[in-house]
Amino acid sequence: MNRNSKIFVAGHNGLVGSAIIRELNKKKLNKIITATRDKLELTDQQKVLKFLKKKKPDYIVIAAAKVGGIYSNNKYKAEFIYENLMIQSNLIHAAYLCGVKNLIFLGSSCIYPKKCAQPIKEEYLLTGKLEKTNDAYAIAKIAGIKMCQSYNEQYKTNYKCLMPTNTFGPNDNYHPLNSHFVPSLIRKIHEAKIKNKDHVVVWGNGKAKRELLYVDELAKACVYFMGKKTKHPMINIGSGKDSSIKDFTKLILNIIAPNKKISIKYDLTKPNGTPRKVLDISLAKKYGWKPNHNLKTQILKTYESYLSKIDNT
Repeated sequence: MNRNSKIFVAGHNGLVGSAIIRELNKKKLNKIITATRDKLELTDQQKVLKFLKKKKPDYIVIAAAKVGGIYSNNKYKAEFIYENLMIQSNLIHAAYLCGVKNLIFLGSSCIYPKKCAQPIKEEYLLTGKLEKTNDAYAIAKIAGIKMCQSYNEQYKTNYKCLMPTNTFGPNDNYHPLNSHFVPSLIRKIHEAKIKNKDHVVVWGNGKAKRELLYVDELAKACVYFMGKKTKHPMINIGSGKDSSIKDFTKLILNIIAPNKKISIKYDLTKPNGTPRKVLDISLAKKYGWKPNHNLKTQILKTYESYLSKIDNT
């Protein structure tokens, strides 16, 4: 990559896309191509092809996706599988047709089997059954991975698939039902603090274990691997560390409401999701990438971003 490289970031307004834009700007890679949904409908194959033919990007990052937490993944499965399949298929195929050799496809750690050996290696893909609450989303992402791998083999492209773990940070989605667990906890705990509530409700029993990655670290990984030749088309991106939902909740409580006595109540009628998910990131490290994992500072920055977001609504 160089200063004249044209980089199309699909999904630039989202959590990950906006972080990638910030990282590209830091690197002085300023020839960034973006398009809002009213200008480019990514589920429309012809419009995507026409757009890429006109813009002629050198690199594409697919950060666009329909995403959500356990509730929306389970309730809107048809929307999740259809929209994600269409977005990624249109972009990957149009990239090939337009001669774009370098592309980053962002997947998710939910592609791996529910009862997977831990930490999860890339080779564990398709070795077992998926978590039912988000299988539609996971299958769409797996299709994207296989599409990139197939195009690399047949057409000699350099399409790389990065598999991030649970990502959080500025510009996250804090919707009461459609958010992931970190922004959901931030919103719940903040509301408990300002409304003087004595408890917050957490789905499941709190024993499920998760790994967190600050979105700016994922953005750095995207830019790092964008211009890098790799033998492996799929690479895990995470912190390599996990904790229980219960421990994460306690940590966020101590950061947001340190002087409040707020207890945690568990809603056992709600699902726990996958029992444990922590990625093996040794392959990414072999290629020279490693995360900066400072969870307290990163959660505080995310909370500050949340406060500015609600102040402006």
